Amino acid sequence: MADTHTYKFNVTMSCGGCSGAINRVLGKLEGVESYDVSLEKQEAVVVASPGLDYETVLKTIKKTGKKVNSGEADGETKSIELPE
Repeated sequence: MADTHTYKFNVTMSCGGCSGAINRVLGKLEGVESYDVSLEKQEAVVVASPGLDYETVLKTIKKTGKKVNSGEADGETKSIELPE
């Protein structure tokens, strides 16, 4: 069994619609094994297959227009700036 990655993002979500938008895009993203979006904790945790990289998930969450405050991959803090 291949190792999965765990990506965790701190995202500013003000309402259920915000977390719903993130749920929708993560549900459509190929390579996402499972995810948990918590309005209460203001975070999105994504368990991804080995082929899905951190930047792709970050980009997908940012596409919803939500502000990503911080991110980590497998427990390691990562940049939330996307390479141009």
